[in-house]
Amino acid sequence: MPNIVVLVKQVPDTYSERRLTDADHTLDRASADAVLDEINERAVEEALLIKEAQGGEVTVLSVGPERATEAIRKALSMGADKAVHVTDPALHGACLLQTTRVLAAAIGKVDGVDLVIAGNEATDGRGGAVPAMLAEVLGFPQLTHARKVTVEGSEITVTRETDTGLTHLRATLPAVVSVGEKINEPRYPSFKGIMAAKKKPVDTFTVADLGIDAGEVGLDAASTTVVEATPKPPRSAGQRVEDAGDGGTKIAEYLIGQKII
Repeated sequence: MPNIVVLVKQVPDTYSERRLTDADHTLDRASADAVLDEINERAVEEALLIKEAQGGEVTVLSVGPERATEAIRKALSMGADKAVHVTDPALHGACLLQTTRVLAAAIGKVDGVDLVIAGNEATDGRGGAVPAMLAEVLGFPQLTHARKVTVEGSEITVTRETDTGLTHLRATLPAVVSVGEKINEPRYPSFKGIMAAKKKPVDTFTVADLGIDAGEVGLDAASTTVVEATPKPPRSAGQRVEDAGDGGTKIAEYLIGQKII
């Protein structure tokens, strides 16, 4: 019966306007609607499918501000058993390396972890490196970009889809798996699940609780920072063609001039 930890992240809704702050060029999370990242929903769903087939327990883990409890509660309402939330103002502007270190320390707070499941990348940063980095820090084998996951006893098998075909990966638990968008279709939380989520335990930690110095995380200590940002210019109105019987010729001439044809 595997003990599974699923990494979840609250991100700005892709249908909202997303922008960087003027002060330090970090993501302006307050200006957009916040949602549980879609690929994380699929990671949660995969963990629940494994649990339904083999038993065990699913813990969701999130690093983020207080507002991230909304995303955590959605994962719990889908069927996860409990959650760990790392929230600390010192984490503002944390880079991928710092985030990985914090995640690894938080996973250490969960007893007997057999499997860590994450999405390939989050829609806000699209770094796509945290699952592999986390596996390195934990000393677990990594099976990334999974389209299918099978767990049998202490062995895990992953099918990965590439541009050239399918790759099959096999490892012994514990392991880190990242999933892609084709892995499954996440379930919708039921009313019963939403009500039950309110009573499920959520352990909250600061970086100090994890044994990490606040001065070693955050924007000032980050390995990467954005030093300058320029807003995308507004779209121009385009060129209008008046058709006086020669509209087709004018369009063709324009396309030739733009070297499109």
